[in-house]
Amino acid sequence: MRKLYLAGLTFLAAVLWIGVAGSAPDLAPSLRYLHPTVVEYTPRGTAAQWFAEMRQFCNPVEVDTRHDWTPPPTAWEGTAFSAACFSLAGNTDRARELIDGLQGDERWQAAGIVFNVGHSVADAGNDRAAGPIMELVVEFWPNHYMALYHAGMARLGLGDEAAAADYLERFLEHYSPDDGWTSSARTALEEIAGR
Repeated sequence: MRKLYLAGLTFLAAVLWIGVAGSAPDLAPSLRYLHPTVVEYTPRGTAAQWFAEMRQFCNPVEVDTRHDWTPPPTAWEGTAFSAACFSLAGNTDRARELIDGLQGDERWQAAGIVFNVGHSVADAGNDRAAGPIMELVVEFWPNHYMALYHAGMARLGLGDEAAAADYLERFLEHYSPDDGWTSSARTALEEIAGR
């Protein structure tokens, strides 16, 4: 009982201290997830660090709320990682809006960040989940060969042979090594042509 009482006092002291100081102390980072009105947390460091903390919340249930509570850094990299988070959560429309709001080369660079984040989904063998992410990447970086490959395989898995063939043919235009990726794309195109 005494330990519970002391833990409660420690928590209360931290909340009161935060109220006086105006920000969460470095010694209590776990408090920032209790409630946004209790502890206001401002991300520190790089956009990649922000994303590392945010990634666990990049799901359809929590993504919007967590972005409101802990917005990304304001530079273009923050927007890119935010788009990556929304794309992981299945909200590629919001991710597209974010990337569209960037300027010039920032758009394809942001698509590269989205690809790097979403590529682990495709590498895990879930091309269907990775498909919309890869199609988003291709919108902003049309000759990104690995995104083209994964988008094509995802479309093939969904039975959309015309779109699959388009992506896979474009993949082969931009990717020349004769390896497993090339072999897989050619086999898929042969299967599509034979139907």
